[in-house]
Amino acid sequence: MSNTTIPRDKDPMGQAIAEFHKKGRAGKLRVLSSMFYEDEIPVPTLFRSFDEMPPQEQEAVKLCRGRVLDVGAGSGCHSIELAKRGLQVTAIDISELSVEVMKERGIDARIINFFDETFCEKFDTILLAMNGIGIVGKTENLAAFFKSAKRLLADGGQILLDSSDIRYVFMNDDGSMDIDLAAGYYGEVDYKMRYRNTTGEPFDWLYIDFDTLSMYAEEHGFECEKCLDGEHYDYLARLIVKK
Repeated sequence: MSNTTIPRDKDPMGQAIAEFHKKGRAGKLRVLSSMFYEDEIPVPTLFRSFDEMPPQEQEAVKLCRGRVLDVGAGSGCHSIELAKRGLQVTAIDISELSVEVMKERGIDARIINFFDETFCEKFDTILLAMNGIGIVGKTENLAAFFKSAKRLLADGGQILLDSSDIRYVFMNDDGSMDIDLAAGYYGEVDYKMRYRNTTGEPFDWLYIDFDTLSMYAEEHGFECEKCLDGEHYDYLARLIVKK
């Protein structure tokens, strides 16, 4: 978990978003990890419309209410859809380039880190789409996440997030699991991205199963409910502060 923002010269995803926004096409946005084979994020999917979103994202958009904070908003595809529905949306991201693109797309976008304690506005919905809870990095940082959420939530506010249980990655054909319990929570992944000649700094990213999320939410004064199961070990959850 980092409290810094990402400058344009060290921002592979921001560069890909900016190029696609400007030219309507982009190169390969590569994703590297010590845990997995090299992967690729298709840049056009970062600009998807509501109809192109997976069911859990569509449901999250429908459940948003009041003033919405779109965290790690990227190109702003969710913010744009929410604004179409008449909601007041503020999008935040730590990528300077992504925020520039969102502003050009007509979004109220700001270069703000979710964990910045000087950011103290109030929102009725905090949206963390596309496994936005990943910004937490490791389960040990969930306390800081819930502290920030309480600071930013208006009375009666909600958090909407989707994530995945990636235990399937470690599952054998017989159903047994190759998980090293001594190595920490299995959903903690290290990544770095590469776009053209730019390789970003390594970062931690969290995938969290619903039961573990519920346990931490309970510990920090939140109620957690599952709103929707996805097609592949993923889900949408809603969290509210306990009364």
